Amino acid sequence: MPQLRTVMAACGLLVLASAAAAHPPTPSSDASASGPTADAGAGRVVDDFHAALARGDTAAAANLLSAAVIIFEGGTAERSRSEYAGAHLPADAAFEQAIGSKLARRSGGRAGDLAWVASEGQTKGQFKGRDIDRVTTETMVLRRTTEGWKIVHVHWSSRAVTAAH
Repeated sequence: MPQLRTVMAACGLLVLASAAAAHPPTPSSDASASGPTADAGAGRVVDDFHAALARGDTAAAANLLSAAVIIFEGGTAERSRSEYAGAHLPADAAFEQAIGSKLARRSGGRAGDLAWVASEGQTKGQFKGRDIDRVTTETMVLRRTTEGWKIVHVHWSSRAVTAAH
């Protein structure tokens, strides 16, 4: 069953990529997820997810995720909301509360009941006695349900800031 969800997620991303290629988003330096490059409702859900993490409200953050969400980060995968909630969600909230992030650029698009929001930013500060200075990228895929937009896929990556950047 997990393989089927992975195949379905990949197919969804291909559909979104095709739609994005056919209707490329307008480039924007607007840091708002609900700006002209993303569906306003889907963008608000992404913003609400990060706001919940920043408040340490893991229940609210988890509620914005589909039960079958797939989260990729650092070469690992968590294949459900319950798996993420029982593993990395509390640590992600603690990190977000301690450091936060600065959104530099965001784009997105929508194809029917699927939307995507791609964000670039930076996290800088101290966490557990370590200096953190990382460039971040995030892609969230959302599906419109009877309960509103739900996050069905998250892909996070980051790299250390170098002197050239």
